[in-house]
Amino acid sequence: MNEISWDDFQRVELRVGTIVAAEEFPQARKPAYKLRVDFGPEIGIRRSSAQITDLYSPDQLVGRQVIGVVNFPAKQIGPMMSECLITGFHRDDGSVVLAVPDQQVDNGVRLA
Repeated sequence: MNEISWDDFQRVELRVGTIVAAEEFPQARKPAYKLRVDFGPEIGIRRSSAQITDLYSPDQLVGRQVIGVVNFPAKQIGPMMSECLITGFHRDDGSVVLAVPDQQVDNGVRLA
């Protein structure tokens, strides 16, 4: 494990957002969903591709709060531009469990 400085950590914008849309992403190389996540009035709605199909359906995702990195540069994922990274934890079987707040908070709140 590499140590980072406090300044390194502070450069990562980890924010809470609410998934407002989730749909299948058949053009992705690995099974994934296209997500639209509302990160509040300061940041707005961002698009993302998330490989979370093993444990979640699109219907289960809409309305759910997640933690995302919002200051990565946009990245082309197949035919869509991903504008944030939704965070999660890999299980031994390869499935991903979303990193989420355990209580409701305002969209856009930064992880501190």
